[in-house]
Amino acid sequence: MHSDFDSIRRGLEEAIAYMGGEDVGARVYRPRPIDVKVVREKTGLTQERFAAAFGISVATLRHWERGDRKPHGPALVLLDLVRKAPDTVLGVLNEDEAPYGE
Repeated sequence: MHSDFDSIRRGLEEAIAYMGGEDVGARVYRPRPIDVKVVREKTGLTQERFAAAFGISVATLRHWERGDRKPHGPALVLLDLVRKAPDTVLGVLNEDEAPYGE
């Protein structure tokens, strides 16, 4: 039986090998660049409502839409989900509230 330490060590060794260019069979999720304005428009929400729905500032949203900045990390993953299934994501966020379009 492997200890937790052995499992962590093995994972770190694989990560180092992967970063060194070795094929370790790792599955890597890389969201593609996203046009935030197109995603927002697909939802039918204003900048203010979109920002409020996803807990970001309107200023940040505007920077993303203009291309001054790019979303990274969890924000990019969330925007990718919204791009793929806006009604589903908004539905989950608003289960107990009226839809944003009303």
